Amino acid sequence: MPKGYWIAFVTVTDPSRYAGYQEHAPAAFAKYGASFLARGGTAQTLEGEPFQRHVVIEFESREKALACYHSAEYQSARAHRDAACIANIAIVEGIDP
Repeated sequence: MPKGYWIAFVTVTDPSRYAGYQEHAPAAFAKYGASFLARGGTAQTLEGEPFQRHVVIEFESREKALACYHSAEYQSARAHRDAACIANIAIVEGIDP
């Protein structure tokens, strides 16, 4: 079964409010077995709108990635980032090895 990935592009607009998201989101990621492949770090936007942060999170499957996003734990954390950032998030299915 192919893995699932969150791909997120984020620009934080209110760091103090965003800190609440950073405090609460790890519980959801741990519950669903997430593994961060990229989080922040040096990036260069070659096409499209630039964002401050680029995040890639790996899950056992696309279904597990979606379950994490829709979970009560993540939605509670997400409420802390509302109005604290501009974010584009996609959940994609990986290539079956």
